[in-house]
Amino acid sequence: MGYNFQFHKLRLIEKRRWFLVLGAVAFTHLLFQSILLPYGNALRSLLLEDEFLQRHKNSFLSVHSTMKTSTFRNSLTVNASDSSNSSAFVAMVHDPMVGAEIGHQNVVKGKDDDIEIELVTGRRGSNDAFELRGGTYSHRGPPAKKVVNINEQLDMEIVKFSKNSLMLDKASENRNVFPLDHILVPKDGSSINNGLVVNKDLMQKESHIVETGLQSPLYTSPTAGSSTNMTHLENLASNANSSVGSSSHESGFLTSVNVAPNMTSSGKKKMRCELPPKSITLIHEMNRKLMRHSRSMRPRWSSKLDLEILDARLQIEHAPAMLNEKGLYAPIFRNVTMFKRSYELMEQKLRIYVYRDGNKPIFHQPILKGLYASEGWFMKLMEGNKRFLVRDPRKAHLFYMPFSSRMLEYTLYVRNSHNRTNLRLYLKDYSEKIAAKYPYWNRTGGADHFLVACHDWAPYETRHHMERCIKALCNADVTAGFKIGRDVSLPETYVRSARNPQKDLGGRPPSERHILAFYAGNMHGYLRPILLKHWKDKGSDMKIFGPMPPGVASKMNYIHHMKSSKYCICPKGYEVNSPRVVEAIFYECVPVIISDNFVPPFFEVLNWDAFAVVLAEKDIPNLKDILLSIPEEKYLDMQLGVRMVQKHFLWHAKPMKYDLFHMTLHSIWYNRVFQIKLR
Repeated sequence: MGYNFQFHKLRLIEKRRWFLVLGAVAFTHLLFQSILLPYGNALRSLLLEDEFLQRHKNSFLSVHSTMKTSTFRNSLTVNASDSSNSSAFVAMVHDPMVGAEIGHQNVVKGKDDDIEIELVTGRRGSNDAFELRGGTYSHRGPPAKKVVNINEQLDMEIVKFSKNSLMLDKASENRNVFPLDHILVPKDGSSINNGLVVNKDLMQKESHIVETGLQSPLYTSPTAGSSTNMTHLENLASNANSSVGSSSHESGFLTSVNVAPNMTSSGKKKMRCELPPKSITLIHEMNRKLMRHSRSMRPRWSSKLDLEILDARLQIEHAPAMLNEKGLYAPIFRNVTMFKRSYELMEQKLRIYVYRDGNKPIFHQPILKGLYASEGWFMKLMEGNKRFLVRDPRKAHLFYMPFSSRMLEYTLYVRNSHNRTNLRLYLKDYSEKIAAKYPYWNRTGGADHFLVACHDWAPYETRHHMERCIKALCNADVTAGFKIGRDVSLPETYVRSARNPQKDLGGRPPSERHILAFYAGNMHGYLRPILLKHWKDKGSDMKIFGPMPPGVASKMNYIHHMKSSKYCICPKGYEVNSPRVVEAIFYECVPVIISDNFVPPFFEVLNWDAFAVVLAEKDIPNLKDILLSIPEEKYLDMQLGVRMVQKHFLWHAKPMKYDLFHMTLHSIWYNRVFQIKLR
């Protein structure tokens, strides 16, 4: 009896062991399948490609031995789930920058809402595009209408242009190309609707079966006979050849796809700052928009403070004309009488509450030196002000949110991540906490709240959740949400010394300014290279340079040129704003602003035509002729205007009447006065 019991016990243990072994095998199999699932088609494609290479080995003997290949899933390879059979579209990519790292490190630095890279490999504007979000590729368009059956590879042809059809333009070489080793296309010339578009007419005219190796790169074009596409074809062909070496031109399989204007040749979406604006608003159109003051939302409940602001508007609009405005130079203002009356009422009536919420370093920690010093100096002087501040928010006309956009970027931005979403969400969370804790935001939807931010990313960081606030921004771009008549264009001041922000102030008199125009700086954005292309080394009176070497001597040389030039060129960089506008005024040089869609500082009160030249970007080729056409008398008037407006662009450790602190605060007050609505 005991023996049988032991026997059954051993059998039970043995069965359990078998179940455990089978379970482990099954689990391992399922795990292996789950790992292989995303790459199933890619592996199958590689096996089938080997078969294809064996069939056509004579055509591929001359492929460059050092070329690396990588297979893209989804972007250039059809997924089996998109078709009822095991079909696939094979594309081998030659690019040392792609492969295992794709979607992680090789993300283009962008300034748009989200990190998004579109591989527009087909017709411009097509829905069959692919995008990179969060490090993975995903398909944005409908599934492929026609899938290439891999079993029909013998009916495929390799299509290329003849050698004579390519004009290799070495001047247009760009080594960040996105060439393909080879592409299999249907013999009948039909298009592949997974992002690659092959033109039927071009294939009939230029294609043939390769038997001894390609003599030139292949190109797939959506529009036959297009001169634009042919030019782009020539450039891409040159790029492809340069990327693999001169010896591979006669033998390598190189293919480039049509790249949309907003794409780099490497298939990455260009940053917004790298492209010309899609729409242009010139200075005279901005003047018309300013005359049509929009109104803010109607408050949810009335306040006697609203009546005070309305009364101030009536007094400003009906201010009696005055001939002599003490301390003010009338020509530099749109209406010096209205400005003076508005400024007086601001000093008499305006009361501001500064939120104490928010922790350092993003809140309440000003930066007083460098490129973004404007927001820091305003924060320091506003929080230390006794004239305008109130401790009781019920007595405030305006509410200030004292954060630094520069410290927000410095503290929260993950270097090289190209993702600013967490910065925007941080400010969104802050505004929601303010709305939940205090009743004042909800009364007007934030229309009586204001912020002062100088970093380029501030328009994006404050979008939507702070949309009704008054924004004092250095990046005053009408195409990026800047509202003329509500928002304030904040001067971008490059402060070299926090202890002495007026160091090196002034310049030579007009009679000693022998340089017609001066510019020196980095090649940020698309516009500055155009400026140098037309005007670098084009005359002794046009001092147009690229980046100046580092060092104190170089800085002093830069300042010397500013002080010795009649006109200082202020082209946009990555964004529409440039610190050179204020630098020119600082050194008494007439600024020449070249930046479409840029709203000049204090636009609501200053008359920029009196002391600056504002040009459209398209006028760069005529820059010298335009400057020479300005009469000497007009130039002297503008140079006088620069000297008179200078005091409105200076920071002081202790604020002075009409200085930069008060001018910024006045423009915020002024726009609120003309935007207010009553219940």
